[in-house]
Amino acid sequence: MIYMRLILLFLVLSAFPVVFGQSGRVVGTPLPAGGGGQIKQMFDEVNGYIKAKAAEFDTKKRPFSERLLDQVKLEQKQLAARYASTSDTRTDLLGEDLYYLGMLHWIAGNYDGTARSLSKYIDDKDAAADHRQTARSIYVVAAAKQKRLDDAERTLSEYLKADPVKMTERSRMESELAKAYQQQNDLVRMSPHAEEAYKAAKAILLESPSRARGLDEILDAGMLVFESYRDRGDPKRADETLDDMRVTAASLQASAFYYYAVDQKIRYLIETGRKPQALEFYEESIVAASRDLKTPSQQADAIGRLKKRERHYKLLGEQAPEIPATDKWFPGSPRTLANLKGKVVLLDFWATWCGPCIEAFPSLREWQQDYGQEGLVILGMTRFYGTADGAPADSNAELEYLKRYRLAQKLNYDFVVASDQSGQFTYGATSLPTTVLVDRHGRVRFIETGTSKERLGQIREMISKLIKEK
Repeated sequence: MIYMRLILLFLVLSAFPVVFGQSGRVVGTPLPAGGGGQIKQMFDEVNGYIKAKAAEFDTKKRPFSERLLDQVKLEQKQLAARYASTSDTRTDLLGEDLYYLGMLHWIAGNYDGTARSLSKYIDDKDAAADHRQTARSIYVVAAAKQKRLDDAERTLSEYLKADPVKMTERSRMESELAKAYQQQNDLVRMSPHAEEAYKAAKAILLESPSRARGLDEILDAGMLVFESYRDRGDPKRADETLDDMRVTAASLQASAFYYYAVDQKIRYLIETGRKPQALEFYEESIVAASRDLKTPSQQADAIGRLKKRERHYKLLGEQAPEIPATDKWFPGSPRTLANLKGKVVLLDFWATWCGPCIEAFPSLREWQQDYGQEGLVILGMTRFYGTADGAPADSNAELEYLKRYRLAQKLNYDFVVASDQSGQFTYGATSLPTTVLVDRHGRVRFIETGTSKERLGQIREMISKLIKEK
C-alpha cells in the first residue's frame, strides 16, 4: 500500500518530526486564532500531514514514486512555514507555545527560527523535561547545519547531563556534528562524534518501533565512522569499522546490511591497492554468509547480491576493457577508450524502456554540462531491442527513434548503439541502468547499478574526484 510505503520512508528519513508534501500552493485548514494550545494544534496538523496524504493517495490508488514523495515533503514544509510565520507575529508566546513554534520552524527548514524559539524554551525553568531535551537535540542539529559548532557542542553537553537521553536524539546530534566536521575536513573532531553516533544507532533497535529506521541509523553512522578513518589515512581502523558493521548485520540477521558492509570493504580494499586481498575476502564472504545468516532466504539474498557484483569487483582498478564493436555512434564519431585516455569517461548502460534510466537523465545532462570542459565524456550505451516507442521495429526504424528520443530528452552526449549484449556482458551491466566510471589513465574506478538520490550523489562525488586527479 502507498500508505505503508510512505510511512516507512518517513520513519527512515528522520529521527525528528519532519514533513512531506506536494508542489504548488498549500491551502491547509484555516489558521487558529489567538489562545493557548493553538500552535500545538498547528504543529499536530503539520506533523500528521504525511498520514493524511498517504491515506488520500491510497484511497485514490495513486501510484507511489519518489517524485510524489518529494512533492508531499515540499507541500508540508510550505504549510509549516506558513503557520510559523503567522505565529511569529504574536508577542504573547510562552512555554509550550515556544516549543511548538520551534518545531514548526524546524519542519519548515528555518534554522534561525528554530534556534530562536527553542533557545527561549530551553531557558524556561518551567519547561517539561522531555520537551526540553528534544528541544536541545533539535537545537544541536540546527546549529550543526549552520556550522555554529561551539554552540552545538555546548548544547550537546547540556543534553547529556540531563534526562531523558534518547538514543534516537543522540544518534542524530552526533551524526550531524560528525558531518559538519567532515565538511570542514576536521577529521580529528569528526571521528569521536561518528563513533558515538554509531554506538547510539546500535542501541536504537532496542527502543525503536521501526527496524528499518534502526538499520538505517546504524548504516549511516557506521559509514561516518568508516569515512572518518578512511579520509585520515587509517586503513586499519577503517577496515575494523567495516568488519564491525558486518558482524552487527549478522547479529541482526539483516542480509541487505550484511551485503552492504561486505561490498564496502571489498571496494575499499581495491581502492587502497589490496586487490588480491579483496578478491580473497569476496570468496570468503560467500562462504561466511551461509554461516552468519541463519535462514535460506537471508543467505540467498546476501550471496545473490555479492555474486552479481563479481564481474564488477574483477574490473575495478583494472584497465577498462575496450568497448566492443558497436553498430551506430551518434551524433559524434566512433572513438575507443584508448584514444579517450586523459579524459574521465562515464559509460551509462541504459534502454528507452527503463524507467530508472530515464530518471537519471537530468543528472547526466547536468554532469556533462558542469564537467565537460574539465574532461568528462559521457557515452550513452544502449543496443537494438527491436522496438520503437513500444511497437516492433527493424534496426533502421529503431535508430531513427533513438535519434528523435535523444533530441526530445535534450541529452548532450553521444549515444553508442550495439547490436548485441557483448558490451553489457563485458562490464557486468546486465541490470539497467549501470554506471561505469573510467579515470584519466583508463582504469575502471566505479561500477554501480540503479538510480536513486543517494546513487546519483555518489556518482557526482566520484566524477568530481576523478576530474581532480591527474
